[in-house]
Amino acid sequence: MLQPRKSKYRKEFRGSMKGIATRGNTVAFGDYGLQATTCGWVSARELEAARKKITFSTKRAGKFWLRVFPHKPVTSKPVGVKMGAGKGEIDRYVCVVKPGMIIYEIGGVTKEVAHSALKKAGHKLSVRTTVVEKI
Repeated sequence: MLQPRKSKYRKEFRGSMKGIATRGNTVAFGDYGLQATTCGWVSARELEAARKKITFSTKRAGKFWLRVFPHKPVTSKPVGVKMGAGKGEIDRYVCVVKPGMIIYEIGGVTKEVAHSALKKAGHKLSVRTTVVEKI
């Protein structure tokens, strides 16, 4: 599962997701990309499930790029613990996704295969997505 090797601080504030993506919003490496249309947190588990779906759908043909990384730690307290007593332990890692951000890219496969694979991968993510082509 994806997570950072080390970080300066163990726990982070929640932060904000307002605005649209100004960087990472164009297809740069491959020919087709999966672009987010809504904002949200995408967990490392979702990214891995989508990656497996892409590799299965393309039968490992061509090449694909992951353009986001789950840097942000999210904490949670165990069930049944009362209010107070500090912040919980790290539960999972997420990446902050804004509208317009490219999440995956594919190259070296046909248009039909790429569209099918990216559409299936988009179903695994907690944000709405669309398939885009390189301009």
